[in-house]
Amino acid sequence: MLLLLCPPPINVCSWTPVVPDEKAVVERLVQTAAFLLASPNLDADNYETDPCLKKIREAENYSWMDIITIQKDKLPNYEEKIKTFYEEHLHLDDEIRYILDGSGYFDVRDKDDKWIRIFMEKGDMITLPAGIYHRFTLDENNYVKAMRLFVGEPVWTAYNRPADHFPAREQYLKFLAEAAQ
Repeated sequence: MLLLLCPPPINVCSWTPVVPDEKAVVERLVQTAAFLLASPNLDADNYETDPCLKKIREAENYSWMDIITIQKDKLPNYEEKIKTFYEEHLHLDDEIRYILDGSGYFDVRDKDDKWIRIFMEKGDMITLPAGIYHRFTLDENNYVKAMRLFVGEPVWTAYNRPADHFPAREQYLKFLAEAAQ
């Protein structure tokens, strides 16, 4: 499923929204400020030379990236990492992921603290705002290859729930409250 949950932060590629069956899910996702971008111009097979990805990285200041492959025989400490990714947590910076191959799920909390499951597959890019509680899990294929993007040096620290005392969480809750008005 490809989904555009809010206007893309930049207008450098042709963004294509594909709306899921349930309108209420889209409304709940929009309220979280998480967004999933899908573009027919993004080329996950040729990400090293993809001009659309280059424009996104330049426009959004994504100066650092790496590739993670989450698969039993590819990821050191696989079982421990899978449990860590699935533990509900937040980050103090935005989390940006671009799926290069495989698939999985990001779960995010809506304004009512209920889970919303977002299916991610090859070619999807997601941005989760700083302070949003979320988790990640693989699907039945047990494989995903993703690009992790950061503004500046990467910060890998995940703060498991409860972590409401961080300024990033307070700012995110303020956003939710203002969006509800």
